[in-house]
Amino acid sequence: MKIMTCPLNGPRNIAEFACRGEVKTMPDPAAASDHDWADYLFMQSNAAGVVREWWIHLPSSTWFIAERDTRTGEILATYPPDALFKRPAPGVQP
Repeated sequence: MKIMTCPLNGPRNIAEFACRGEVKTMPDPAAASDHDWADYLFMQSNAAGVVREWWIHLPSSTWFIAERDTRTGEILATYPPDALFKRPAPGVQP
């Protein structure tokens, strides 16, 4: 059984989680073109190696970030989003 550590709920079976894509920088809403938005929303780099991804613990709806090696599937680290993002996204109230 593969185990993933949720930052809120601790170690859990990987079946309780879903990957929701790579962590990327959102384009500036005031300046981004349609191409920029399409790239941000639909394109993935699909890199071989260590990637940073959004994950969700499905039973608790807890979102967090995981660093994972795509070559081996090894989960290297998990942490809450505020460890990476120090301010809210544009237009989001703290």
